[in-house]
Order: sequence, then structure tokens, then C-alpha cells
Amino acid sequence: MARIEQQLEKLGVTLPEVAKPAGAYVPAVQSGEYVYTSGQLPFVDGEPQVTGRLGDGMSVEDGYEAAKIAAVNALAAIKSVIGDLDDVEQVVKVVGFVNSAADFTDHPKVINGASEFLGEVFGARGKHARSAVGVAALPMGTPVEVEMIVKVRSSETKPGL
Repeated sequence: MARIEQQLEKLGVTLPEVAKPAGAYVPAVQSGEYVYTSGQLPFVDGEPQVTGRLGDGMSVEDGYEAAKIAAVNALAAIKSVIGDLDDVEQVVKVVGFVNSAADFTDHPKVINGASEFLGEVFGARGKHARSAVGVAALPMGTPVEVEMIVKVRSSETKPGL
């Protein structure tokens, strides 16, 4: 079993099947040494795990957990393109959208759910640039949406090739 898969297992995380797109897009696309994910929602088994708005009845802790689930789904989308998460050289950027009330200002704490999870999974390779943006609404009433950009090993830099 690959190292990243072992780390996920150790964290009690199983990568899901990639969610069917809700529109005219693909979950992830590779361009050269980079993989870009579409926005991933906190879905489990094809359904929103949680819905709601931060600062309007939803806690930062609940948003944090939702961001982690969205990051798990982003990793599943990346794996569907590259086949092996051990080929991720670096998580380059994470963009997190937070469905939040107008006076909510703890967006970074919510998206830490994704960022800290990626650090647990990839170690130093999980450190990334990031944006955490408040929005008025997200698809299906979910509290967060997460997209990622990762740099992957090219076939020339893979060991044994």
C-alpha cells in the first residue's frame, strides 16, 4: 500500500468515489505537472454531510469538520487523475469558500479543517498558500467548498522510471 494511503488509513480516512459533477465540468484536470480540482463539497456517499451557514446557527467546529470532508473529496478527485497520491510533490494552493452570515469573520478557522488535514496527510508537502473567502450561499446549502492545486511528479522524476 502506498505511503499516503497508509497515512489516510492511520487517520481513519477512506477516500470515497469521486462525486458526480453537478454541472458541465470535471472533478479534476491535470495540466503538465499540476492538478486542479473543481470545488469540492462536504459530501459523503453522494449527499451533503452537513448544511448551514457559519455565524447563523452553525459553529466554527462544524464548519472545520465540513472543510476536512471537502478536502478528502478533493484528494479523491486528484487520485482519480493521477492514480497514486504518493506522486503529489506539493499541495500548492487551497481555496476555501465559506457560506457565512454577513458579520462572520472566522473564515480562516473554518478552512483550517482542510489545511490542517492536508498537513497531517502530507507533512511538509502539505504546506500551501491559501485563501478563505466568505460567500452568501453555496450549492445545496453546504457550509464550505474547497478547491486545490497540487504539483505532481512528472514521469521523468518518478523513481524507477
